[in-house]
Order: sequence, then C-alpha cells, then structure tokens
Amino acid sequence: MSAPEHLPEIDNGLLRFLTCGSVDDGKSTLIGRLLFDTKTILADTLNAIEKTSAKRGMSAVDLSLLTDGLQAEREQGITIDVAYRYFSTGRRKYIIADAPGHEQYTRNMVTAASTANLAIILIDARRGVLTQTRRHSYLASLVGIPHLVVAVNKMDLVDYDQAVFERIKADYLAFAGKLGIKDVRFIPISALAGDMIVDRGERLSWYDGPTLLDILENAPAAHTEQAEDFRFPVQFVCRPQDSANPALHDYRGFMGRVESGEIAVGDAVTVLPSGASSRVKAIELGAAALPRAIHEQSVTLLLEDEIDISRGDLIVKSAEAPEPVKQIDATVCWLAEAPLSPARTYLVRHTTREVKAKLAKIDYRLDVNTLEHEAASGLAMNDIARVTLKLAQPIVADRYADNRATGAFIIIDESTNNTVGAGMIG
Repeated sequence: MSAPEHLPEIDNGLLRFLTCGSVDDGKSTLIGRLLFDTKTILADTLNAIEKTSAKRGMSAVDLSLLTDGLQAEREQGITIDVAYRYFSTGRRKYIIADAPGHEQYTRNMVTAASTANLAIILIDARRGVLTQTRRHSYLASLVGIPHLVVAVNKMDLVDYDQAVFERIKADYLAFAGKLGIKDVRFIPISALAGDMIVDRGERLSWYDGPTLLDILENAPAAHTEQAEDFRFPVQFVCRPQDSANPALHDYRGFMGRVESGEIAVGDAVTVLPSGASSRVKAIELGAAALPRAIHEQSVTLLLEDEIDISRGDLIVKSAEAPEPVKQIDATVCWLAEAPLSPARTYLVRHTTREVKAKLAKIDYRLDVNTLEHEAASGLAMNDIARVTLKLAQPIVADRYADNRATGAFIIIDESTNNTVGAGMIG
C-alpha cells in the first residue's frame, strides 16, 4: 500500500466508521495513527501533543492524545465520551467515532454506532477475545453495522507472531457465528508502530491482505448496497409571508431530508399517516429547481394538490407505503440512570414525529456477554431488552433491518426532556 498522496483522485463517498473494543486496546492510538500517517493533523495540533508527550517523559508522540479530548479522559488515560474526528484522503472522506471501552459507557457506544457503516473491533493481541470484544460486536450487530473489521492490535508486543493472530481469529469466528454477522475481515496491526495501518511496514510479511486504510478506502458506502424505498419525514411546512410578492401567495413547500431512496418530479406520493395522495410538482434545493432528489439531500417538495400535511408526517412513494402502527416491538438500550418504569408515560421520537408511549411488556433482557435471554420487570442503565410499546398515536415505521432512519427511535422523559432510551424496531 502506498501513502495516500499517491492514490488516484477517486471519490468513494463518505464513510462513517466506529472504533470499539475493550479498554487499553489502543483505539485512540489507532485513530491518531490514521490521522498522522495520512498527514491530516494540523501542525499546531501536532506541536501541542508533541509537547505534552515530552512532558510525560515519552520518547515518541502519544497519538492517543489526538482523540482523548476531555481533561478527565487524559487524566484517567481512558476514553469517556464519544470522540468524533474527520479526515479525508484523495479517495474518500471519513467521520470516525471513537467509542469508550468501559462497560458503564455502553450507551455512548450505542450512540456512536447508530450512524456508522463500518466498525473496527480492536483486540489486544496479548489478551485475545474479551467480554467487551463480544459486547461491542453484539452491539455493532444490533444497530445494523453491515461491515466489521477485527483488528488484532499490539502485534509488536507478541513479536508479530502469526500463530497468535490465527488463534484470535478462530476464537472470534466461533463467537461471530452466533450473531449471524456476514462480513467480517481480520487484520494484524500495530497502531503504535504503524504496521498495516496506512503503510504495510516490514514486520508482518506473512500477512498478504490489504492494509487497514485499503479496507476503509474500498468499503461500500451507505445507501449503495441495496435499493431503498423513498422516505421523507416532513420537518417544516414552508409558507412564506410576503404580501408584496404575488408568486408566494400560494406557495406551500414541505421541507425535510430524503432519508432513503429517491424522488422525481411527477412521482405519485402518499402522505402518512393520513393516506392522502398527490404528485410531486417541483423539487427545490435552495433557489435551484431539481428534477429529482436522492438520499441525504435536504430539499423542499411542492405537491400538485392542496392536502393537509404537518411536521411529523411522512411522504412516501404511493407504491411503497407502509402501514401506520400504534404498537411497536423493538430492541431498546436504556440510557438513563433512572430505571425504565412500566407505570410511566414517555415520549417516543420517531423521525420528526413525537407520540406518547407506555411500556406494554418486556419480553426479555439480553445478557450481551452470553447472549442469553433473562426475565425482567424493569430496565436499568445500559440494559438491552426486547420490549413492546403502545403508542397514543400511530407512527409509520420500517423494520430497522430495512431502514435505519425510519426503523429507529429515541425515548424521552417528558419531565426532564432528556433522552433515556434508544430503540430499533423489528
């Protein structure tokens, strides 16, 4: 693998990926190494961490300082909050989420994973597959991350021994088979020394696969792997008030983001949950008129007919309309210190719609270490459970496995307005 400055100018789109695993397995150092070796660190930032490393008596630059941004993190030497970093090579733009390794920060890991399309599961070569390895792998699978890269790190501390790598690979595959994960790739690395990150190095000659950056550069982008139904949650109904401009008197546009699929002028659409139908008269992006809009574009739709549409409604293609539901079965991760109370009413925020909800039942709580199902009457922070929620008003949802935008929701405590849970439908 050559350095990124030698790569051809090919745009493979944005890739959001997550680094996770156990404590002290080198997640922050790996991200620092990626930024350092792709030459995407600003000079003043590099100077700052060089000085900090020198003050601590280190002979080399501590690259983990690039992501451990909080003072508390630096003092403890662990990652607490989710740290996001952005970088770009000649081929692709990246958003990295560095998830905490401690079990008590499971909610942070779920948050970081919810938007990722690839996860790097780090394993310390000296310690092999640990509880947190299994826990984070399960969570990555749960939130629908389609691609996993198992990076066996700190190979420099086991003399780059191929037998160690192969043993860990076999252990992990035995566990991954239970999760049904389809795309898992393995790579031996040393984040500290830089082996197999951006450059191949000279100490892992027995490994003939791609470097980590090669894998990232060629990973499929989200929305490119399967055709998706058109989903457009309405965020705002735009009715300009300008009596001096007659062209705006009858203007009524519906603003939002295309969460999936695409739409073109003339397409037949249905508004849910009302079921009213019309056709797309125009699509606007700022002042520009578009013939069509695709996923992740924020646009304004104008329809041919005057129908009642409000924030929280969902515009879909008429041939792809799901049924509104007032009860959902979902896997929920409880995020709050206050336990889930079956007696309380919560708010469920699904796309741009909010409805009141109550817990109908808990099917089971999951032990993510053993994958066993346990009986439960309530949920504590970091618990993951299969539940049924009853809703005061209908929502229009997809299975999370089919659509991560319209298959996910958050649970809000009405009294504090805090997010207390995250759920995946299906």
